Amino acid sequence: MIISSSEYTRLTPVSEIEKRIQGLQQSLSTNDICGALIVQKADLFYYTGTTQQGWLYVPVQGDPVLMVFKDFQRAKAESGIKQILALISPKKIPDTLAGLKISLPDRLGLELDVMPANMYLMFSEIFKESRIIDISTQIRLQRAVKSGFEINCVKKASVLADRVAAKVPELLKAGMTEVELAGILEAHARKLGHQGLIRMRMWDNYLFYGHIMCGAGAAVPGAFASPTSGVGLNSNVGQGPSFAVIKSNEPILVDYVFAFNGYLSDHARIFSLGEIPQELQNGHKAMLEIQEAVKGKAMPGTVTGDLYEAMIAMAEEKGYKDNFMGAAEPKIRFTGHGLGIELDEFPFIAKGQTLALEEGMLIALEPKVIFPGKGVVGIENTLLVTDKGLESLTLYPDAITVV
Repeated sequence: MIISSSEYTRLTPVSEIEKRIQGLQQSLSTNDICGALIVQKADLFYYTGTTQQGWLYVPVQGDPVLMVFKDFQRAKAESGIKQILALISPKKIPDTLAGLKISLPDRLGLELDVMPANMYLMFSEIFKESRIIDISTQIRLQRAVKSGFEINCVKKASVLADRVAAKVPELLKAGMTEVELAGILEAHARKLGHQGLIRMRMWDNYLFYGHIMCGAGAAVPGAFASPTSGVGLNSNVGQGPSFAVIKSNEPILVDYVFAFNGYLSDHARIFSLGEIPQELQNGHKAMLEIQEAVKGKAMPGTVTGDLYEAMIAMAEEKGYKDNFMGAAEPKIRFTGHGLGIELDEFPFIAKGQTLALEEGMLIALEPKVIFPGKGVVGIENTLLVTDKGLESLTLYPDAITVV
């Protein structure tokens, strides 16, 4: 079957792509790098508007060239890059660049934080005369500050995240299992346009929509880079909803990511069938107080590591030092993370971080307290850094929703 280019959608305006390429070129110039080869899917989407298999070469000066293996016609329809060529093998990149009168770089930038070792060795052989430099940090710093276009994309995802949360009280019933609720809620998210795939940069990390976990099972620790993991369906996955039956008077954590048109919104709320114990209610109230305090503290220029220490101090002052962001050692050492195209972007509100906040950054702030054998309470919202502090883009009520 022949598919016309009209079947494909260009999500990112050409003007947006041009600004991003210019930003990368400025970074290359500052770091005395002659050119960059972009191959990772999230970075390809950011700089080209497509995730079709190929290689984007960005010279420090001049027009970039996108060389596509599969699918060339689709890449042409989706991408905002002007110069797009079909290419059968990365081994032909040097000859292709030479044919376009683009000099091979003395210093070549690659995304070494995510590039497999065998691919690195392949490019080392292809670009024998080039010194390979890691440009992953520069790319992630550029991507950390969102444009107005990107902020609007995340706002749209946040509206849909709120609609998913609003569906929970309608679906929630005693006696259903966690995974049953998850399946019905995820079907609702899919109908709203959830793309299904949630990109993460950290090696060997993955997430399927998010986590629904109730009662004691939500407090079970695991390998996932989060204060909560849950039991999951089996040891191969080791996270998320299980076959546990949802009961009355226990907290139900619905921690979901909405992925829409390439951009993410992260969102966690607590639900319950009937009132939960006062101890857990108090813990939830304390997490909301920490969130509100951080909203005012997180001004442009605030150092992310300092913000983390402030949150740790607030949790200790409120009596939750041992249970804040985990109850079992080793605990995670962050209380919030950037997000956009990927779920784990800069900035990180984490121990030892020195990055300062800037207007236009997005943060998923997630103060949570874990009560082993009882459950999890707390909050997560997607927040925009503004000149007045943090503005929440997810607006479903933060209080525990009692059904």
